Amino acid sequence: MSQNFYHDGSRRLQDAFDSRRLADRLESARMHVTWSQSDREIIAAAAFFFLATADADGRPDCSIKGGMPGFVTLTADDRLEFPDYDGNGMYRSLGNILVNPHVGLLFVELTGERRKLRINGRAQVIEDPARVARHHAARLVVEVTAGHIFPNCPRYLPELVDAERAASEKAVSEPAGRETAGILPSVYAPRPGYLPPEPLWKSKPDLKEVLPAARPPIGAHDGVDDPTRK
Repeated sequence: MSQNFYHDGSRRLQDAFDSRRLADRLESARMHVTWSQSDREIIAAAAFFFLATADADGRPDCSIKGGMPGFVTLTADDRLEFPDYDGNGMYRSLGNILVNPHVGLLFVELTGERRKLRINGRAQVIEDPARVARHHAARLVVEVTAGHIFPNCPRYLPELVDAERAASEKAVSEPAGRETAGILPSVYAPRPGYLPPEPLWKSKPDLKEVLPAARPPIGAHDGVDDPTRK
């Protein structure tokens, strides 16, 4: 296992909630350092992703980067790049990269399999005209070399649904005049009077044996809506 995937803070909470065995198994079985086929599919189809950076003092900043699907390109087995388009001129993300190369990227699918992909690595800002010219309308390019690549469970991720389904289910709709879609909360999202189902990953052979021994009861009272009974 890598030396820096978890730090003392992570370990302290893992031990408090008896999840160190699970955390170690997820690192050894799920974390990787080169793109998998699933990673490639998610990145190739992405029209946006979230980018976390920090300044020289470690103060964080998070932004969203968007473009046409394919605007993020894989340039090596552990490397990607994306264009920096015309923006508000603050250069918070790219400015941070100039003084602190450590970055985190989060790719999210809001439909279909609703996969999530997390990438931690080191970034650099590319100004070379030939490199920048590869990306239509780019002003600069950011190159990221991945150190940790790992899928993220979509358990609590809401689903983007069409207007018909949004009307028939308990979805949070668009503002008036824009009823084209809605956000359907995850069936796993905790709420009063409701017992969420257990996620499928907890029954996978390589993970169920390392689940925390002490698990807090959920929905232990009578009268809850238990979807596992339907």
